[in-house]
Parts: sequence; structure tokens; C-alpha cells
Amino acid sequence: MDVLFGGLIEALRLLVTGDEDTWAITALTLRVSITATALAVGLGVPLGTAVALTRFRGRRVVLAAANTGMGLPPVVVGLFVTVLLWRSGPLGSFGLLYTPTAMIIAQAAIATPIVVALVAVAVQQVDPDFRVQMQALGATRMRSVAALLSEARLPLLAAGMAAFGAVVSEVGAAQMVGGNLAGQTRVLTTAAVLATSRGQFALAIAFGLILLLIAFAVNLALTLVQQRQAAPR
Repeated sequence: MDVLFGGLIEALRLLVTGDEDTWAITALTLRVSITATALAVGLGVPLGTAVALTRFRGRRVVLAAANTGMGLPPVVVGLFVTVLLWRSGPLGSFGLLYTPTAMIIAQAAIATPIVVALVAVAVQQVDPDFRVQMQALGATRMRSVAALLSEARLPLLAAGMAAFGAVVSEVGAAQMVGGNLAGQTRVLTTAAVLATSRGQFALAIAFGLILLLIAFAVNLALTLVQQRQAAPR
């Protein structure tokens, strides 16, 4: 109990005193997680929509793969990204390993299947006649799809929340492809793991509490938007 209380006090001290290392770690966490989430949403929404609306051979396999990706172990993603970015790997010449860019790539790979699967389900749940009615009213294919996505906007926001939650709390892939380098690739999750391994439990709890605060703040903002959209007019 004393350790937990000490962690809370340490978290408040780090935030109030404006500890430079803590703010740098927090800023990098936000930058990596938000960028990865934006990439996942940018890729996942059109892919999920295409899978939901298009009939093709192997469609069920693709859906099953996306659903499987929702439970994909981050360490496995980290391993594949590391191999790709390794010096002798296919993308090794870019020198991206152990950089924030590598972390963004890995986290986007983790979050994209989540978005694809949730978007596909959301689009499929919209009344099938809705798109037909839009086209009957003269809407182009693109406009009818846009209207369909607007109709499913609440589940789409939920997909974004799920994606952010997956990447901001991820540690395995971030550790593998980022290397947890001080001042370069150290984020709140990897910093907490390092502090724990050193027996600095109060500091580890402080990092964990800051991470929870970030996750709560972002999800609160998205929830408020979601509920505003759901409110009767």
C-alpha cells in the first residue's frame, strides 16, 4: 500500500514540477500513439468498408484474418517489423530501426486489423437498403459510401478508441523496434518496465498513472464526441 501511495505522490511530483524527462517521455508517447492511431484509421476505414461492401472470393478469410488480428500478440508484430527493418532486412537501408518511426509502423500494424474488423462490422450493420436508396436518389458511388460511413459514425469512433487503447498501452513491440533508448524512443510503457526492472516501483507506478491519465483524457474526449453525435436532435 505504501508503494502505491508513493507512486501516486511521485506521479504528482513529476507532473507538477515539470520534470523534463517525464514530459519528454509523455510527449513522445502521445506523438507515437496518436500518429499510429491516425495511420490505422486512415488504412482501416477504407479497407474495412471495402471488405464489408464488396463480394469477392476469400472475403470470409479476409474477415477472419482481420478478426484474428484483433488479438495479434504485439511481440509477434514487433518481431516481424524488426526483421523487416534490420540492417540486412528488406527495409534495412532506410535506417528506421530503433527510431520513433519504427514504433509508429509497429503500432499501426497492431491497430489496423482492429479498425478493419470493427469498421466492417459497423458497415454491415447499416440497413442494406440505405445505400440503394442513396443511389436511387442520384448519389454517386462515392457519395453513397460517404453517407453510409456517416450513418455508422458512432461505431467508427468506437473503432478509433479501440485502436488508440491498443497502441498507447502496448509495450512488447515498442521495446523491440524502439530499443527503449533514453531521450529517443523511451515511452511511458517501456519506461515503466525499465523502472520496475531496477526496483524503482514508485517511479514505475508514476509512469503507469500518467499513462492511465492520458488514455482516460483521450477516450473521454472521443466519448463526449460520440455521445454528442448520439444525442437526439
